[in-house]
Amino acid sequence: MRSYLSHLECSSCGTACSADAPQTVCSTCGKPLFARYDLEAARAEMTRAQPGVHEQSLWRYRGLLPVRDPRHEVTLGEGGTPLLPALRLGAPLGMRRLLVKDESLNPTGSFKARGLCLAVSRARELGIRDLVIPSAGNAAGALAAYAARAGLRAHVFMPEDVPAAFRAECEAYGAQVVLVPGLITDCGARARAAAQENGWFDVSTLKEPYRVEGKKTLGYEIAEALAWRLPDVIVYPTGGGTGLVGMWKAFSEMQALGWIGSKRPRMVAVQAEGCAPIPRAFAAGEPFAAPWEGAHTVAAGLRVPQAIGDFLILRALRESGGTAVAVSDEALLAGQRRMAATEGIFACPEGGACVAALDLLLERRLIEPNEEVVVFNTGTGLKYPWRQARRTDGKSAW
Repeated sequence: MRSYLSHLECSSCGTACSADAPQTVCSTCGKPLFARYDLEAARAEMTRAQPGVHEQSLWRYRGLLPVRDPRHEVTLGEGGTPLLPALRLGAPLGMRRLLVKDESLNPTGSFKARGLCLAVSRARELGIRDLVIPSAGNAAGALAAYAARAGLRAHVFMPEDVPAAFRAECEAYGAQVVLVPGLITDCGARARAAAQENGWFDVSTLKEPYRVEGKKTLGYEIAEALAWRLPDVIVYPTGGGTGLVGMWKAFSEMQALGWIGSKRPRMVAVQAEGCAPIPRAFAAGEPFAAPWEGAHTVAAGLRVPQAIGDFLILRALRESGGTAVAVSDEALLAGQRRMAATEGIFACPEGGACVAALDLLLERRLIEPNEEVVVFNTGTGLKYPWRQARRTDGKSAW
């Protein structure tokens, strides 16, 4: 199946540019670029039953992905993760139609495999050899793994307080690891400077066009798993927000292809109280989210003081009739325990935040118990050994 990739287009001002040369952000306004496809041709030549019938990875949708030559597809078997009924988790809440999209089963243990798989594949196709990324952990591990698979060089900048498992993972894959005092924003500044100095290609969140293409496959998979319909609500832990933005893009593409109708789920962005720029901006009716000062949370993936795609996240929330909420660290860790104890899914803290959000959403009547709701677990809890340590009295930290 050929790729129907047509060109790149600015997500803000609409400026178009070639997809056949390395691109970062829009040269006119500096906002993220989106890959665009010849959906008219795809609609005439593809059916929703056709993509990769015998293939379970995200590459089953390769016609709607940006790699032109399949020889450049770099894969470790990413995507195709289960959408699991969560009857025991939902029962105390009166929710009989609660589902968990469990991304912990991806290579490297998180949803980051989707985006970095596409970014690395497209980089190799365009002749790029060195890739650099700032990361709170999971994205760094995914880049390092796919770069190793592709024979490319990975350079990662992570906060110095990153859990040791993330650093060890990157080093095992052969990446150059630099630990940076401060937050992901500080890592981003160091990564950008290194990219300019050394000629490396920056694959930061939404600073190149293709990570979002991997994340959009979440939307395709949910629709396909539900027989080409969409749930009432999607609850998503939001740091940089690429997955939420990608799913919103996927829904538009699927409607243009005639695979789904116009119904959309209400999108809910979940952040931590110690770093909640999106809920604050949403509540204030702002189109952009001001940087969050003094960001702190145990959920490293949510410790993002400012997202380049803030306006895209907020746009999707408002267009969908959704919302944004913030939960405490105590609540998200309790949510992590609840998902593990009721469903056998050892979620990352970010996944626990989605469980905690359900309590708030039900209390505020922003969702109803009888609605079909998908919550995301974006990674495995096994990479957070500090949560598994034993207390001095010999009892589990849980």
